[in-house]
Amino acid sequence: MGRVGADADFRWRRIVVPAYGPSLLSAAAKGAVVPIAALRADELGAGIGTVALIVSLTQVGQLLGTLPAGWLVARIGERATLARAGLLEALAFVVAGWAPSLWLMALALLLSGAATSAFFLARQGFMIDVLPSHLLARGMSLLGGSMRTGMLLGPALGSLAIPLLGLQGAYGVAVLLALGSFVLVVASPDLTRENERARAAEPTGRIASVAGRNLRLLLTQGAGVAMISALRTARVVLLPLWALHIGLDGVASSQVFLMAAIGEICLVYPGGAIMDRLGRVWIVAAVMSTVSVAFLLLPFAQTLTSLTLVAVVMALGNGLGSGIVMTLGADAAPALDRAQFLAAWRMCGEVGNTGGSLGLTAVTALVSLPVAAVSLGVAGLLGLGWTTLWVGRADRSRVGVSGGGRSATDKA
Repeated sequence: MGRVGADADFRWRRIVVPAYGPSLLSAAAKGAVVPIAALRADELGAGIGTVALIVSLTQVGQLLGTLPAGWLVARIGERATLARAGLLEALAFVVAGWAPSLWLMALALLLSGAATSAFFLARQGFMIDVLPSHLLARGMSLLGGSMRTGMLLGPALGSLAIPLLGLQGAYGVAVLLALGSFVLVVASPDLTRENERARAAEPTGRIASVAGRNLRLLLTQGAGVAMISALRTARVVLLPLWALHIGLDGVASSQVFLMAAIGEICLVYPGGAIMDRLGRVWIVAAVMSTVSVAFLLLPFAQTLTSLTLVAVVMALGNGLGSGIVMTLGADAAPALDRAQFLAAWRMCGEVGNTGGSLGLTAVTALVSLPVAAVSLGVAGLLGLGWTTLWVGRADRSRVGVSGGGRSATDKA
């Protein structure tokens, strides 16, 4: 089956709006409500424990929605799934923002997580179709960068609406952004129509059978992906807890995250270029080693300046690895039953996301926050060898299949 992006006349400008515009707006919609979800739950009378549970439901929704998203993409295609995910996300934010009860808000957050799973699974398949192989990692890295930019833009827009309309103002912004994502999907040129028609004519397998055929890959590279995802998620959870631990106020904490986010976005494209030219394993090693060492250094960060430095180190490593999980999945995905495979692959990442968050919570509750940070650092370094071993093998296999890929990548 031919790939749209493999044409000799490939131009970035052809895919910028249809590929990255909806992703930017969808991530901005999510970013607008993340900072105020806990406040909304508190408005509805939730205690601190219930608030924590309510806020975590978006992540739970992503986990639960992964396999159904794979089924949906395989059944109706990427473009149709993207459109439906945008509408579902907008509806979920309407309900979450104006729900009269906690249980209705909780259901809405679960649905928003499921919509996120469907959106990003379909977007990954779309990118595989439109990108030439020698630019695949750069394209995926920029996709990750568009999501990161959206997560910065959303809170900024939401904060402008809150003084005028209260918390519902931020939810209103999120609804408009989600609808904007839907409009961009349906209004953009359909670049993958031929590929989707060809796949629709092929027999499709169940996700369980596709996962079974690729079980060794999922237990080797997939385990590495779970570790990378766990480190990333733990980083997002741990840093605000550490800021609270050392007595920083909300303004200082926001400054830490702003500096880290700027550093992260700056390395998105260089990370993709390294993956395309030198191999994926170099970025995997950089992400895992940098973030793990930063976890080990975190107990020594007792001031605003030192915490900012540690957070920036983490962010630089994470920025280099923007799109790495999607790139590895795209490399490994078979032409037949691709959506089902990508759903199983994404499940590896979601297991890592959930495990990283729950593991951090458990160690913090049973021992202490510094021990949790050190434990994460040690686990990351231990997982480094396993992950680089299997990703390195995949790199060599990919270059061999493409006929010595370096010469191909040099065309970029």
